[in-house]
Amino acid sequence: MNKILLIATTLLNFAAQAQQQVADKIYVNAKIWTGDDTNKWAKTIALKNNTIIYVGNDYKSYTGNKTIVTDLEGRLLIPGFIDNHTHFLAGGFQLVSIDLRQVKSKKAFIQTFKKYVQGLDEKRWITGGDWDHEAWGGDLPKKEWIDAVSGNHPVFVNRYDGHMALANSVALRLAGIDKNTSNPPGGEIVKDPATGEPTGVLRDEAMNLVNNVIPEPSAKEMEEAFLRAQQHALSLGVTQVHDMSSFGGWPDMNTYQRAYADDQLQMRVYSFVALATWQKLADYVTQNGRGDDMLRWGGLKGFVDGSLGSTTAWFYKPYLDAPNSTGLQVTDTTLLHDWVIAADKAGLQVATHAIGDRANDFILNVYKEANTTNGTRDRRFRIEHAQHLTQEAITRFGVEKVIPSMQPYHAIDDGKWAAKRLDDTRLRGTYAFNSLLKDDARLTFGTDWTVAPLNPLLGIYAAVTRRTLDNKNPNGWYPQEKITVEQAMKCYTANNAYAGFQENKLGILKAGMLADFAVLDKNIFSIDAEQIRNTKVVLTVVNGKEVYKAKQ
Repeated sequence: MNKILLIATTLLNFAAQAQQQVADKIYVNAKIWTGDDTNKWAKTIALKNNTIIYVGNDYKSYTGNKTIVTDLEGRLLIPGFIDNHTHFLAGGFQLVSIDLRQVKSKKAFIQTFKKYVQGLDEKRWITGGDWDHEAWGGDLPKKEWIDAVSGNHPVFVNRYDGHMALANSVALRLAGIDKNTSNPPGGEIVKDPATGEPTGVLRDEAMNLVNNVIPEPSAKEMEEAFLRAQQHALSLGVTQVHDMSSFGGWPDMNTYQRAYADDQLQMRVYSFVALATWQKLADYVTQNGRGDDMLRWGGLKGFVDGSLGSTTAWFYKPYLDAPNSTGLQVTDTTLLHDWVIAADKAGLQVATHAIGDRANDFILNVYKEANTTNGTRDRRFRIEHAQHLTQEAITRFGVEKVIPSMQPYHAIDDGKWAAKRLDDTRLRGTYAFNSLLKDDARLTFGTDWTVAPLNPLLGIYAAVTRRTLDNKNPNGWYPQEKITVEQAMKCYTANNAYAGFQENKLGILKAGMLADFAVLDKNIFSIDAEQIRNTKVVLTVVNGKEVYKAKQ
């Protein structure tokens, strides 16, 4: 009797195991770059529920009567892109806001406003913009450019880096800004040197003088912005974003939580909140945990300085074109230091924006102190942008296990005009992708959307070619910092999974990992590098579900 029972039990176990290995979906006839160095290329991937159960070449043993088999006709299949740094909800709003990114002249700036204003509700604020004054020679815009065409609309439109914005007279009046208003700490109200009147341009913390009087978007508007942004991301093969917030973090996170509860979250989100609110986050994590594989929190974002384009990044030496300035410390450095130490002690992940060489050195030193003060643990400190580094700083990232969270598209954009700001010595440490990888840094990539386009393939193109957008550097801007397609892909997938504490679940394609991947219409590993930026996504899968499919 015991033998019969044993045999029956064994047969049931075998049957259960066999059933577990029958895939729900199998994608065949693909060229799969897995990101897994032990099994780099394959032809087939099999899924059960939300998990990969097989990556290889012979898939027949995984098929069953209900298995859906999809022929990918030789297309490239890759791990889903993870974007290390977005302002995701701002992106959702920007998709329906005024777009000044392509404007190349004062005349076009004014005409774009004139056309956009037609038919708008007179009470509506006009925001967004993403203008770049370098595109028309470097002169900053003025409120007079738009006062005559913006009517009664208050206007506050950002430079594309988010560290400078233009207000019209209506917005300045609502904010109480006039010739007698002093610069706030960490910011600047640009004034006409002859009259002392505000020009309308505000830098960094001065922007909050206007931001504080702009009505908060409603919950419905936030949710609509998220859905627009999500649809856009999925069409680009982006299966997860690390969101550095658009509204201080908490409204953003609440929006994602509502979307998840309403079964509208189709991609993964790691939601960061403002570093200044570290105690609130620590308490929230204690009470609610850190979320799950679809929606997580527990990260904080702080600022050291501003940006290169706004001449507010913090350097040791003055700017070439602003010899009286070395930039700004956006956050009081004593406060920033104390917040980082306290947040780290509470077990939270800290990410800090640093652009200039002095800003990067400052935060590296604070991180080192936190490690000494709070003891050794797997903390994964991040520096967002890590843009301009001294040679000594480059070596520190790998040694001190700090993650450089970089956005390669900025290199081919800023590279058009960066030489007017900085000398060659400083530029040699700019977007130092190859040097960081050689020194064993865990380099990660993203976009900083809306500062740059959300498309990760443009970022890979930028990292591989470093050809500036003005076509003046065909062999690459500081070409010694170019990297390979495979290196760039790892920065956009496995390394980003590590930066979000998910390397055991995401970032590579192998059995046991969550099923996030994208299918491209071109093989970016074999085509000419110039064609990478023209490559399209034809299919996006998140958690085993097809969430985007290109129209045939």
